[in-house]
Amino acid sequence: MSKFTVEHKIDAVDRYQKQLESVDKIARSIGANKEVVRMWIKQYEYHGLVAFEKSYTSYTTQFKMDVLHYMNENGASPNEAAVIFNISSPALIRKWRIQLSTIGIDALFSKKKGRPSMIKKPTKQVIQASVEGSVEVLEARIKQLEMENEYLKKLNALVQNKEKSPTKTKRK
Repeated sequence: MSKFTVEHKIDAVDRYQKQLESVDKIARSIGANKEVVRMWIKQYEYHGLVAFEKSYTSYTTQFKMDVLHYMNENGASPNEAAVIFNISSPALIRKWRIQLSTIGIDALFSKKKGRPSMIKKPTKQVIQASVEGSVEVLEARIKQLEMENEYLKKLNALVQNKEKSPTKTKRK
């Protein structure tokens, strides 16, 4: 599928409005589907040149629900709804409708695009500086020191027991 510039679209609409050519003839001459050209014409009629401006937008859940509700209430097709709400592709509306019917409203919530950002982990110094002096930190430090003392006492006792008991070696 080829991409068409804004100038191509405006030219096609202009040729149609001046009744120089039919939609079929315009579509064949630029290598587009006639339904696409019809959609350009309708979009231009509804929104003017704004309809052809590129917009990278993320639609809100409420907007998606409004579009789907409009389609249900008025019996509009995805193509008509795309023209009326200035949505770039009717396929997007079809996707919303399928997601709503299969998964539910949760599927219509916008997802964050791209890779997740790296979370910078704070260094230990920053953590200690921010909570140094708090009761919990001091109690944890006391407990750690007590465990170190117990360990050293047991180690010292083992070393002293080894020194007291003579090792017996038998010689032949």
